[in-house]
Amino acid sequence: MKKEKRFEKVYQQSGGFTGAAIEIYMDKQTGVNYVYFQNGYGGGLTPLLDSEGKVVVTPVNGSNQDIDFYK
Repeated sequence: MKKEKRFEKVYQQSGGFTGAAIEIYMDKQTGVNYVYFQNGYGGGLTPLLDSEGKVVVTPVNGSNQDIDFYK
């Protein structure tokens, strides 16, 4: 039985010559968005916050399948 992946990558940005990468993942069960940053051998993961310091949550009712929130 194949398990469905819980996290979906919704945004990716590379730093060109520096090799740094920023990715945003959405938890498909809770809708919470996470930022992952990697540069060289180091990296980190944290919840994505809006301008008021609140966690960004994407609606998870299935209606957002074709929406790109990070254009």
